[in-house]
Amino acid sequence: MKMLLPFALFFACLCTLNGQQKSGPVISPDIQEDHSVIFRLRAPKSENVAVRGQWDRKTTAMTKDAEGLWTLSVPGVPAGVWEYSFVVDELSMIDPANTAQKPQRSPTSSILHIPANPPAPWDFQDVPHGTVHQHTYLSKALSKQRGAWVYTPPGYEGGTHKEYPLFVLQHGSGDRHETWVQHGKAHWILDNLIAAGKAQPMIILMIDGHPLGQVPRDMADRRALSLAAFKNELFTDAIPLVESRYRVSKDPAQRALAGLSMGGWQALSIGMTNLDRFAWIGSFSGAVDENEIKPALDDGQGTNAKVKLLWIACGEKDFLLERNHQLIEKLKSSGVKHEWHETAGDHSWPVWRNYLTEFAPRLFR
Repeated sequence: MKMLLPFALFFACLCTLNGQQKSGPVISPDIQEDHSVIFRLRAPKSENVAVRGQWDRKTTAMTKDAEGLWTLSVPGVPAGVWEYSFVVDELSMIDPANTAQKPQRSPTSSILHIPANPPAPWDFQDVPHGTVHQHTYLSKALSKQRGAWVYTPPGYEGGTHKEYPLFVLQHGSGDRHETWVQHGKAHWILDNLIAAGKAQPMIILMIDGHPLGQVPRDMADRRALSLAAFKNELFTDAIPLVESRYRVSKDPAQRALAGLSMGGWQALSIGMTNLDRFAWIGSFSGAVDENEIKPALDDGQGTNAKVKLLWIACGEKDFLLERNHQLIEKLKSSGVKHEWHETAGDHSWPVWRNYLTEFAPRLFR
């Protein structure tokens, strides 16, 4: 499958939108009461168009009418927050009629959100809601403009004295710092957990995990430089920004670090070697080399005295499962206390939303 370049994406969407202006707006996705979903794309000059959906892992051909409108009706899509793409003459692209797009380094996926009944933890519910703040700052560590999103829990703005725990939550290698909110629904998950009395009110910091741009997995030296740059920015810029603008506790016992995939690697590598800063560490489908956390492994007793929770989870169909098994065996042999969760699922967002739902209630207790 050809990957979509930013210019190609812009050109394809522009051509499609121009066609829509001539013949009226296209509605897509169009969710029906029975959870069937109609997808539409106006592309009169295209020869083959299909929908690739996360809910069934299939690529299904669309049909074209005399006006050049491609349509597909998919019955019984399960409730959930799903990714999907249009495949237009072998070119993967977003749905130009859908404003809900997954924030990615190279955007190719749109979002289809079908609420559950009763609501799932990541669905919008009628409960008190927190606020997501967007920050742009000049990073002293990187000497360039950077961005961060900060979630404050319900009731934060009305208070004046209380300090809150800080939870640093990181994304994966293909995503950006916005993804945990826009696609992961982390803000709604925390709103719902807090309203149900299952999680402590906390502040969440999400920053861009690519300080040097996206680095391929096989470039070990470059990945090491990227990790060091991320750590430097986190400690030099991002956390001080939160400390200067929000009422957060500086007690390590009130600080957590977790992430998914690449973010899980960052959480393990940085968290396990900075136990004077974080007492709660979580890895969702992440992996780490033994040498990156050697000090924590060499002093299992000292690590246990500082870490309140080391929570590691991975799906049974995840390509990183074996590396997680290796890590768990090393933690056991080193006497480092931890929780290990091998679950159903693969390397995907439906799994990671569940992990956040399970991990957040354990924090700051």
